[in-house]
Amino acid sequence: MSSPIVFNKDFDAKSIYVMKVYDAEVSKVWDYFTKAELIDQWWAPKPWMCKTDHLNFEEGGTWLYSMNGPEGEKMFGRVKYGEINQGRSFDGIDAFCDQNGNVDEDFPQTKWLLGFTGVEEGTKLSVNMHFESEEDMKKQLEMGFEEGFKMGLNQLEELLK
Repeated sequence: MSSPIVFNKDFDAKSIYVMKVYDAEVSKVWDYFTKAELIDQWWAPKPWMCKTDHLNFEEGGTWLYSMNGPEGEKMFGRVKYGEINQGRSFDGIDAFCDQNGNVDEDFPQTKWLLGFTGVEEGTKLSVNMHFESEEDMKKQLEMGFEEGFKMGLNQLEELLK
């Protein structure tokens, strides 16, 4: 039985809250967010594929990746990690960039906080995203973020079975 995805948008607070429960141990879900060979399996909504260039999962480290489309499209993203509480939470700044990790200032940057909590059903994933402005938040949503992120989270659920 698939668990629903909570996806709440608060334009006044310039934030999005996402929650999903996975039928898996916290450590396993954590690994799928912090190890390149695992995150590449689900991060991009199909038929797109994610390919990690490098992932240095430590405070101040970065994850540089590309989203690769079926027609040869390629978009690059970068996460700069902030505070990491091993097995419980981490935060970071997500940005579009070029293949070298140079941030594309034409697109909004987003502060992410991800929490992993053990619950009776398995693991509750909580994602809080904060934007600089309501305009930035709307721009991200207009690019199909909600649908794409939900697809990815459901793809992860399939992998965890």
